[in-house]
Amino acid sequence: MSSNKHVLSWAAVLVAIPVGCAASLVTLAFRGLIELINQLLFNSGDEITQAMRVWPWYVWPLIVGGGGLIAGWFLRFAVDIEKRETVNTDYLEVINARLDAVPGKTSLFRALSSIASIGSGASIGKEGPMVQLSALCGSLLGRCISASLALRNSDVVAMAAAAGLASVYHAPLASAIFVAEIAFGISALQRLIPLIIAAATAVMTMWSLGFRSALYPLAEVNFTMDPSSLTLTVLIALLAGPTGWLLLALIARSKKLFSHIRALPLRLGLGGVAVGILAIATTDILGNGYEIIVQLMAGHYLLPGILLLLVLKMAATALSVGSNAVGGLFTPSLLIGALLGVALATVARQLGLPIENPLIYAAIGMAAVLAAVSQAPLMAMLMVLEMTLNSSLLFPVMIATVLATMVVYQLHAASTYPVVGRHLNRADAKFDFDNSVISQLIIPGAALQPHESVGQALAVSSLKRERFVYVINDRQQFLGVVSIHDISRKILDQEITLESPVLTVMDDNFPCVYQNQSVREGWEAFARVTLERLPVLSNPQDRLFLGALTKTSLIQKAKEFL
Repeated sequence: MSSNKHVLSWAAVLVAIPVGCAASLVTLAFRGLIELINQLLFNSGDEITQAMRVWPWYVWPLIVGGGGLIAGWFLRFAVDIEKRETVNTDYLEVINARLDAVPGKTSLFRALSSIASIGSGASIGKEGPMVQLSALCGSLLGRCISASLALRNSDVVAMAAAAGLASVYHAPLASAIFVAEIAFGISALQRLIPLIIAAATAVMTMWSLGFRSALYPLAEVNFTMDPSSLTLTVLIALLAGPTGWLLLALIARSKKLFSHIRALPLRLGLGGVAVGILAIATTDILGNGYEIIVQLMAGHYLLPGILLLLVLKMAATALSVGSNAVGGLFTPSLLIGALLGVALATVARQLGLPIENPLIYAAIGMAAVLAAVSQAPLMAMLMVLEMTLNSSLLFPVMIATVLATMVVYQLHAASTYPVVGRHLNRADAKFDFDNSVISQLIIPGAALQPHESVGQALAVSSLKRERFVYVINDRQQFLGVVSIHDISRKILDQEITLESPVLTVMDDNFPCVYQNQSVREGWEAFARVTLERLPVLSNPQDRLFLGALTKTSLIQKAKEFL
């Protein structure tokens, strides 16, 4: 019986509903705090890109930098607790490792750090801390209900994480698949049912509270399926892979540079100052980029402005994330993808290609870059479809996400989520295990001729420390084995002497494996016996003795994915 059979129980389904409601309320509370900070700092309910303009330009670096200082101060407390108590705060790690709970204090400190960064204009997404707090809420609920309903706390955390992400982007299916792809590994499809229910409940709660419209206004625009459109879609996908790889590389480089600054408040403060300086060129780089995507889809940007914003947004995001600002990469990745898609579509149109509406390629670029950065193509595909409510995008988005992910795989880029790398490594190890052959694991085995004495067999066994000695003929063909225990017993019973030939005690019906069999077949052969070694032969016809296969070598190979 599967240890996770309870995931498909009615209890899990029923628990998913209140978890989804609670997660949506948590995300609304977080959003309200950000809006309150905007009112206090800028006396405005506008997005940060507009609100920042109430202050003169030379104050912008101080505002973003000051927010970074405060964010670093809070983050330092979280990091100190994590080091002292050796806990892992990230909800994805909690789900993946099947831990008991999401740490409360560190989650709250990281959320406060994120509020300071986001409220002051750091170029990061809001979804990271929102989902983390939703997961914390799910963990607290799980502690109350999981014992009586036989649910693991990590399963409730997964439901809450999917619901929190769905509340942010109004994309329940994509959110459920994201958690399944990133935290569980896509093979764990059985876990999707409660995740989908939790995510869908969260979106229904958002709808009932008045948040019902599509996030991005592309529902009325249709993608025309023709050679030009498909060619442009493929081009966007092929360039989105390197773009995502470049963004991750810039973030890695930024983290390395900022790591020389040990004080977290100073580190996040300097990162904020740097982003503020970039904002002098355009405040559109501030915040997560949601409002800019909407304006881009409305056609408010010309090509030079799009290209400038693409470069500056990547730099600002690398600086914010690299300085350890707590937040997500979803919406910044979506904005970078939208800019890339519209820029390429605009250039294609200027070159004379029959592109009807360049703005629809914003959605294709969004999906492609998000897939490249997260390396979760199913999630990226479904999220863009759900956020735009445009079913005509299904086929181009499928192409874009898959191609972009393949490109970034070829570039050997690490996902923004480290757990993805571990899933991929396990998948690679599993594939290698299933497709390797026994000949790659052969070790030498002790063998004697049939006329040699049992005394020699005892000597060889003592030297090689093996329970069985193999018997072969002059042509190296395998004949059978002799058991050291049988030899000892028969000598004590005076049935044989030390000079007796091994042929007299040979077992000619001993199990064996063949060199061209798969490693998995070797594993199955060991499952049928209690032996530590099996003889390896050339093939069933010739039966040439080649050596031995050990159970230890198979276990070492299997532990890479188990």
